[in-house]
Amino acid sequence: MKFINGTNRNQLPLFASSIDEAIAQDNEIRLIDLFVDSLKLSNFGFNFNFVENGRPAYHPSDLLKLFIYGYLNRIRSSRILEKECCRNIELMWLMKGLIPDHNTISNFRKDNPKAIGRVFRATVKLASHFELIGGALVAGDSTKLRAQNSKKNNFNPGKIERHIAYIDSKLEEYNAALAKEDGDDAEKQNLNSKIQKHTIQKQKYIGYQSTIDTTGVTQISTSDPDSRQIMTRNNISEVAYTVQTTVDALHNIPIDFMVTNENDSKAMGGMLRRTKTILGHNNFTGIYDKGYHTGSEFDYANRLGVDVLVAIPDVASHAPDPAFDVEHFAYNRQNDSYTCPAKEILTTNGRWYTKSRGKWSNQMKHYKTKACLSCSFFKQCTQNKKGRLIERSEYANLIYQNKIRIENNYETYRRRQAIVEHPYGVIKRQWDFYYIMTKKTIKHASADVGLIFTAYNLRRIFNLIDQNLLRQYLKVLALYFGLLRAFFIAFYRLTILQTNKSPFYEKVIYCS
Repeated sequence: MKFINGTNRNQLPLFASSIDEAIAQDNEIRLIDLFVDSLKLSNFGFNFNFVENGRPAYHPSDLLKLFIYGYLNRIRSSRILEKECCRNIELMWLMKGLIPDHNTISNFRKDNPKAIGRVFRATVKLASHFELIGGALVAGDSTKLRAQNSKKNNFNPGKIERHIAYIDSKLEEYNAALAKEDGDDAEKQNLNSKIQKHTIQKQKYIGYQSTIDTTGVTQISTSDPDSRQIMTRNNISEVAYTVQTTVDALHNIPIDFMVTNENDSKAMGGMLRRTKTILGHNNFTGIYDKGYHTGSEFDYANRLGVDVLVAIPDVASHAPDPAFDVEHFAYNRQNDSYTCPAKEILTTNGRWYTKSRGKWSNQMKHYKTKACLSCSFFKQCTQNKKGRLIERSEYANLIYQNKIRIENNYETYRRRQAIVEHPYGVIKRQWDFYYIMTKKTIKHASADVGLIFTAYNLRRIFNLIDQNLLRQYLKVLALYFGLLRAFFIAFYRLTILQTNKSPFYEKVIYCS
């Protein structure tokens, strides 16, 4: 029987005559190389100031290429990336034979969150150059990425109280047993050891409670201090981060992201402000789900001059008869009054009341009528013995305008999920990036998320743009910065000949 046979390992031409010939011209790794070479990284905030003594540092462009290749190929672990540099021919070509230590690789990601964010914005700029950003319709949403902190190592006041109560009961049990013990020294020593262990644990939990009381934080996570236990789906909670994302509708390309540990209610205003800056105009529409339905955020959007379509949440509480829900009360703008379904007029004294919800507050007006107490529909309308009370927010008019926009543009709003969920589907389902790789602070998490979205945008660009056209454009940019660097080198050499003093120009050349 015939079989396909491999090449004899003892023959010399196992590989091509050079490693460059072993990499196909249409291999996307050449685009990664050109993309990073087209960036003037000294302007991005990467660290170029290294001490002269000791072993030379790796250039940020080499480590950035390594990470982009890794994330595009579902590799985020610094240890695995180190191994791949030894055995992956594509990385041997991309890294020019360099094999950075895993600590060097990990520290590069950890130490450059802002610079990595600027690399992401460079992908948005590249997409915009090729007209992949429409700029007329954007969708915003958030996703939860699990943090490197288990639920066991996350504490809130209720959980701390339960732990302390359990320890107190165990200490009481051990002390009672110790008091009854009169002869067995080994058993006494065992009980004393347990008492000491639980006392130390109790002091730890008391310290956590003291931190919550003095700092105002609501939770303590011991492995990843900025992460929070939040609801992810179907009443399932995880210790996670919230990633707010704005996605352009034309090709489902994210143009902005932000890693937070808060919910969506106060996120829309900041997302719109950054989107306006990125697009350079406010002539776009933003669509969001009901988690973003907050009066103060509508006010922010109005001041920015941006139209938004935000899903209307369900009524928080119903009247005994739904026909008497607040939505059926007609507001009269001229008289500043409400007309109820029974045709009675509810008026206000004009005073504003502050209504607090958590750390946020809102100004409200109250509307009521004396006719409630004698109304035949009283029991159908309210359970309040003093009669029906309507609260009107200071942002009620903006909320009503959003309702009208939703009714007039419902088909546009229906596109929200298809636009903004597309990147999440690829990142979490296809790439399996459903958790944060880094630990210790939200800044480190932002670096990981920045590389995720950089890789996603490059994948979209590589798929949408003709490779030859993209290669030519990136080559021109890389050539420009190469010539600029050559100019500084020539200037530096001339200065050396004239002054024999070089420290300043060495730094200039290295940064360029």
